[in-house]
Amino acid sequence: MVTPREVYERALEALRIIKDAQSKGLVHRTPLIRSETLSNVAGANVWLKLESLQKTGSFKVRGAYFAINNIVKRLGVGHVITASAGNHAQGVAYSASLVGIKATVVMPQYTPWIKIARTKRYGADVILHGESYSEAEEYATKLAKELGAYYVHAYNDIDVVAGQGTIGFEILEDLSNVDYVIVPIGGGGLISGIASVIKTVNPKVRVIGVQSEGAPGAYLSLRNGRIISVERVDTIADGIAVKRIGDLTFKLMSELLDDITLVNDLEIAKAILTIAESTKVIAEGAGAASVAALISNKVKVSGNAVVVVSGGNIDMSMLFRVISKALALEGRIVKISGLLPDRPGMLGKVTTTLGELGVNVLDVFHERFDPTITPGYAEVSFIVELPPEEDAANKVISRLRELGFTFNIEKP
Repeated sequence: MVTPREVYERALEALRIIKDAQSKGLVHRTPLIRSETLSNVAGANVWLKLESLQKTGSFKVRGAYFAINNIVKRLGVGHVITASAGNHAQGVAYSASLVGIKATVVMPQYTPWIKIARTKRYGADVILHGESYSEAEEYATKLAKELGAYYVHAYNDIDVVAGQGTIGFEILEDLSNVDYVIVPIGGGGLISGIASVIKTVNPKVRVIGVQSEGAPGAYLSLRNGRIISVERVDTIADGIAVKRIGDLTFKLMSELLDDITLVNDLEIAKAILTIAESTKVIAEGAGAASVAALISNKVKVSGNAVVVVSGGNIDMSMLFRVISKALALEGRIVKISGLLPDRPGMLGKVTTTLGELGVNVLDVFHERFDPTITPGYAEVSFIVELPPEEDAANKVISRLRELGFTFNIEKP
């Protein structure tokens, strides 16, 4: 079986290839930035490794580019096939276009349209098949055999893992005294590569993995000491929605990880909002999972902690829903409901008062035909954004009650 040392040695080869690509502008040397907001939350120096700013929008291009370069040099391959929920697809499609070979990508039917469109834009043929990554993968491997193409696995491949490991070298170059590295986990390729490099150079650095509660394959496998497949995955973090981790990544993670934890979709939503507001960077669900673990207190750190934001490919409609939910969770968007006399001017009086208090009305619902409502009254609900001041919700309710209106606040 492959050892962390072997991955490290292969990652050194990958680093040479990636650095050459970076010098040509084909792959980015992504920034490592200190987050004041997250540092205050964690009580430590928190740094974000922004792979969301990478070419194709995620770290995946590193492993794909290195693997495809090696395949072409060793085997003279002219056609690669892969399965992916999106980010690996774009990495393979983009990398294949750079070396001038054909790429076919099998994607699950639920894949966000933005990832499908971008994969096609990079020149790949896209086939939608199955309801999960695992079903897409099964079909893709079968198709590769039928067509005589080379199958590039998303994570269970030493070249792919080594390519992702180049992130570890960059972290050490930028922050040699790093104490913690927190990484999202889907199939385990990213954290296996980073940990192989980091732990080989400095075994004292703690490497912690984060997975979604809706796709806990790695968590269950590492806790039980054997690979466990989950029957169903359900999470907004579609980039890490994997039913089964790889044999290679299981071995590496078992040997290298100091801890692994789970976060839920609400915690991920809050993390996406936090990243956007504090760094002005957009993260997808998978990319924000590591930050979610930090702000939800699932992971405690000290000294210098690097949090890998692995990708930023999120559908804009999903981003809108996620941000709205996160604002509601923080009590910044609330629902105000109550009964009003069903007379001209009453609704206007309430909205005028809300405006005077600095409340932004997002939506209004007016119900007068419900048989349980007292005749002569209407039930009115407002979805509002509260002003950024302490105890804003209670101030709004108190003012409305002073005017004779009985309203209550609830989260939408």
